[in-house]
Amino acid sequence: MAIADRVEAPAEEPGGLPARLLRAIRTRTGLQLGGLLGPGAFWLIVFFLLPLAVVFAYSFATRGAYGTIKWTLTLENYRQFADWLYVKVFLFSLLIAVLTTVICLVIGYPFAYVMSRAPRRWRNGLLILVMVPFWTNFLVRTYAIMLLLRSEGLINSFLRSIGLIDQPLNLLYTPGAVVLGLVYGYLPFMILPLYASIEKFDFSLVEAAQDLGASTRRVFLRVMLPLTMPGVVAGSILVFIPTVGAFVTPDLLGGGKVVMIGNLIQQQFLTARHWPFGSAISFVLMAIVLASTLIYFRSGGERTV
Repeated sequence: MAIADRVEAPAEEPGGLPARLLRAIRTRTGLQLGGLLGPGAFWLIVFFLLPLAVVFAYSFATRGAYGTIKWTLTLENYRQFADWLYVKVFLFSLLIAVLTTVICLVIGYPFAYVMSRAPRRWRNGLLILVMVPFWTNFLVRTYAIMLLLRSEGLINSFLRSIGLIDQPLNLLYTPGAVVLGLVYGYLPFMILPLYASIEKFDFSLVEAAQDLGASTRRVFLRVMLPLTMPGVVAGSILVFIPTVGAFVTPDLLGGGKVVMIGNLIQQQFLTARHWPFGSAISFVLMAIVLASTLIYFRSGGERTV
């Protein structure tokens, strides 16, 4: 028998070098992971979860004299929100948010399709065109919409110059103006996820479906739309969530005549100084938006070709 055959590998003891080396690697990996997650977790806890917990506690308190907080636990704030006056404002906010999301989707999907099918030398230019609004403050863009829609604005001046109207149209301080401002502000949030999803789409599937006799409408509904649904869902969520709680755009373009749930929360915190009621409205809004988002994600994720 050869000497090499008689040599046996040394037995590894539980506390031997391999075990200690493995523990050291695991410890170092854990420290690195903790170092990476630590700052983000600290920021999330201190500046998000902790304030959220405070606002949640406020929602069960009562308002004292001059806007002070009395820690007498009650559900009256949530019962007050069930009043039809506030429910109507909330339903109107949902309607505006859904309408804004649908308009952004109708405009954004064809634009994202054109971007994905354009020659590569044009794609960067189109992408920059979409991102240009991000270089301007949202408030400045809202004021730009006001300049367009006012009585002496560009739209009314153009319509009067070509003789279509004699008196300026009442475009500003209407729900339509609010929807226009929200669409203008959040359209890029719809286009970018759609572009990322459509760019990865295999267009040979479209050619195969057409070869099998499918119409253009059927190809879109049964092939392209289901496979690009992740972009549709992501873009819809990115538009719907901020628009349902918007308050700057309705405040400026609505002129106090268009009240959304965000304006109601702002009024309770800053004007009425009813922090408990404002906190309750905030949590009801957050719960309903979270539930609708989960339902939308599930319905989008379960679609198949």
